[in-house]
Parts: sequence; structure tokens; C-alpha cells
Amino acid sequence: MNLVVLQNWLDNASFAILFLTMLVYWGGAAFPNLPYLAALGTAGMAIANLCMATLLGARWIEAGYFPLSNLYESLFFLTWGITTVHLIAESSSRSRLVGVVTSPVAMLIAAFATMTLPSQMQASEPLVPALKSNWLMMHVSVMMLSYSALMVGALLAIAFLIVTRGQNIQLQGSSVGTGGYRSNGYRLHKAAELISQPTAPSAENNGFARFESSSNGNANTAVLNLVTTSEPQTVASAEPLSPQRLSLAETLDNISYRIIGLGFPLLTIGIIAGGVWANEAWGSYWSWDPKETWALITWLVFAAYLHARITRGWQGRSPAILASTGFVVVWICYLGVNLLGKGLHSYGWFF
Repeated sequence: MNLVVLQNWLDNASFAILFLTMLVYWGGAAFPNLPYLAALGTAGMAIANLCMATLLGARWIEAGYFPLSNLYESLFFLTWGITTVHLIAESSSRSRLVGVVTSPVAMLIAAFATMTLPSQMQASEPLVPALKSNWLMMHVSVMMLSYSALMVGALLAIAFLIVTRGQNIQLQGSSVGTGGYRSNGYRLHKAAELISQPTAPSAENNGFARFESSSNGNANTAVLNLVTTSEPQTVASAEPLSPQRLSLAETLDNISYRIIGLGFPLLTIGIIAGGVWANEAWGSYWSWDPKETWALITWLVFAAYLHARITRGWQGRSPAILASTGFVVVWICYLGVNLLGKGLHSYGWFF
């Protein structure tokens, strides 16, 4: 089969599969009693990932260089990276909500590359002199993988804010750095245990009261107690989140932190490799090009996120808002500066 025909078939197939996968994930969120939808969504993401990997491999064979020289190839590499990180995040979190937020973004990127870009921008062309270097694979691929990881981590942070309704809840787990642990006030205890009078729930405890056990019963039945205060709630007070929402929020917060922790070192390595390549190509490690400037801004935003979590003990809403801001910053760094103005990184793009 002609490689060009194969590529045209694969990019359309990738978009169609991602679109159907998005509907499957959304259907699974709307109808959680259909367990097969989760497996179907994972399979759709894996098939789309394989289609895009085959597409990029076919372009590599056809052009004779690593397929990251123009916007079309870059967008599909980014989408491939997002689906790859998605599969890792979903496998770690066991939550179908990961696909609810990542599948539409992957689908929209594939749709933009397939349907919006003109045909001349989709065709492989000879490399410009500055790109004829082994640094093309070493720098650009690492940067694109870092963008993929940071985008997925930011999307999960946005999902966290949606699940918690923007409330400032206390979390517990390995993702809170040196900060405090969530004190939800609810816990499983055995039915035979004598339970002391609970303290009144507070906003810190997410509306639940903590129980203290006064015996070591041996019964096997575990129950979950929830005590509400007798004081009337004010209109301004937020409704306590259910244990299911808290558990899901904790999972999203944890996996978002870990995915961003994966993307940040990749971004650091990519920036350093870009500086070395820039010195070889242009005689300067740093030129304050718009792309370089926004790469630095992106690095600072996610460095602040990790610093706040690891050393300052931030958890919950505040770092999630910071990560959500990083989603916009990554898009400006990746695409916005090439659409808004010229620079040393504008070759092979819109301008």
C-alpha cells in the first residue's frame, strides 16, 4: 500500500476512534452501572494510540527523518503522547473519569490536524537546514512528551476541581508532600466496638465527625458512621461531599500530582537539550525567543506547583488551581506563540 494513502487512512481512523471513545467514556460516566463501557473506552484509546504510532512510523519511513518537522506531525505526536499518558494514568488510578477529560482533548487535537490544516501543511517536506540535526529527535520529542504529561496532569486537576465543586477539602495520601493529612472524620469500625461521643464536624473535616473507639471488638462487620451537627447550617455553608466523591477526588489529586511529576523532569531535560541545540545552530544557548520565554514560564508554573506540594505542604484546591492554569500556559507555549508572532521556532508552522 502507498504510504501516503496509509497515512490518510490512519489519521481519519484515529479521529473516528477517538470520537467514539469519547462517547463511550461519557456514556460510562452517565451510566456507571454498565461496567463494560470502561473496558471499551480503554480499548478505544489503545487502538487510537496504535493507529497514530503507525501513522508516525509511516511518515518516518517515507520522509527519512523523525516525524516532528511540521504542525501536522507535531499535533499527532502530541495526541499519541496524551493517549499514552492516559493509559498509564488510567491503569494507575482505575478511574474511568480520566478518559472523560482526556478523550475529548485528544479527539479535538486529532480533528484539528486532520480536518483544519490545509493539505500542503500535512505533506512531508525536506527539512530546513536548522532541523538537520540529531537534536531534532532528542529535543523535540522530549518536549512533546512533557507537554503531553503536563496536559494530562492539568486535566486531572481540572477534574478534581469539578468533583469537589471547588471546595477546599482536606486530603490524605502520599501526594501531599510534607503537609498535613486529611481528617475526614469518618472511618470504618467494627460493629461490636463501643463508640465514644463524636466531636462536632467542622469545615476542615469535610462535614464528617471523627469517632474514637473505646474497645477492640472482634466482629467482622464494618460500618461507616456519619454524624451531622444539630446546629442549623447557614445558607453559605457548602454541602459536605460524599465519601465516594472524596475517594475519587483523592485519586484524581494523587494521579495528577504523579503525572505532573513525570512531565516536569521531561520538560527540564527538553529545555536543556534545546539550549545545547540552539548553541550549535545559532551560536547562543538562549535568545529570549517567544517559544523559549514561554517554555521558561511553563517551567516556572509547574516548578511552583511541585514546590508548593513537596515543601510547603499544599494540597487540594490551591495546587489544583495552579495546575489548571498550567494547562493554558502549556498551550500558549506549544501553539500560541507560533500563531501570534514570528520567532526562531516558527519554521514549519503557520508563519
